[in-house]
Amino acid sequence: MTFVVDAVDPRTAARACTLTTPHGVVKTPVYMPVGTQAAMRNLTPAQVVEAGAQIVLANTYHLALRPGEALIAKAGGLHRFSGYPLPILTDSGGFQVFSLPKIRVGPDGVAFKYEVDGRSVFLSPERSIEIQDALGSDIAMVFDECVPFPCPRSRAEEAVKRTTAWARRCKAHHRRSDQALFGIVQGSAFPDLRRRSAQDIVDLGFDGYAIGGLSVGEGREVMTEILDVTVPELPRDRPRYLMGVGLPEDLLVAVERGVDMVDCVVPTRHARGGVVYTFQGRLRLQNARYRKDMYPIDTRCQCYTCRNFSRAYLRHLYNIREMLAGTLAGIHNIHFFQELMARMRKAILDGNFLSFKKDFLERYNRRKDRGQ
Repeated sequence: MTFVVDAVDPRTAARACTLTTPHGVVKTPVYMPVGTQAAMRNLTPAQVVEAGAQIVLANTYHLALRPGEALIAKAGGLHRFSGYPLPILTDSGGFQVFSLPKIRVGPDGVAFKYEVDGRSVFLSPERSIEIQDALGSDIAMVFDECVPFPCPRSRAEEAVKRTTAWARRCKAHHRRSDQALFGIVQGSAFPDLRRRSAQDIVDLGFDGYAIGGLSVGEGREVMTEILDVTVPELPRDRPRYLMGVGLPEDLLVAVERGVDMVDCVVPTRHARGGVVYTFQGRLRLQNARYRKDMYPIDTRCQCYTCRNFSRAYLRHLYNIREMLAGTLAGIHNIHFFQELMARMRKAILDGNFLSFKKDFLERYNRRKDRGQ
């Protein structure tokens, strides 16, 4: 993997970069759609690519249990197994594991019951890396300990220590020269713990650095405070990845502070619920106002959905519970978030990110009733 900083906005820390992986070039800032189990619900890989996605996510924990990394390796790796020609980042499974009930955490790893069939599972840093090696993703993540919000300081401090120890073990066990490995910063909402975690992880030396443990209920104000103290601790010559954050307002906050990569299930999950995003605000397509509306979701959008279908048709699909509704809305939402990040990149290259942010928020917030 190679990483080049193309430009930094003169008035903020926002930056435009180029990330080159074995499966393609990624221009940042970038929004990564999530295909947890090597699939994006209701969407084919071709539709995701056509919508503008540059890189997608899959999840180590889920794929190891179904269908198993050995089968995926036999198929030639995750790219061939899933049909995605794009770069793929695999999450280590830490967030998913620590969101489960009745887990047992120890120095060696985490023991838990698989929620689908109740079987006993043990996931360690070494095991997480072995799975990701077999999957053959372009970017692998270290196994970390994610704590809930809020949590006692003592609990967050313990997780920071364990995250550092596990990151060291992940790096020692990582073998693939064609796979980048990213470290993860933890520390909950405690600024000093975030700084300590960042310094510890940076000292270990990784190909990129992620900020984990946010978007867990802490709110935008706390998230902003944590980014303000964490991002400056991360190397300028490595990618910076904010995990699990995906609303437009949050993306602007993150990019302004120097984040390069973000991911979230928002585009497809909200699409299945009838919520779509435009540069004029959110729309909830089931609303009665769209029953006879022959305009596309966004008259200026060039995605497949907006070129071919009306709001009235989409509302009809939701009313009859047709799966195509989520597909068409998902295509639009993925395209919207890719276009939003592309416009941010252009604003950074032009040196006017703050003006872009101000103009976007004024238009986006004008219609608060949309999607509420």
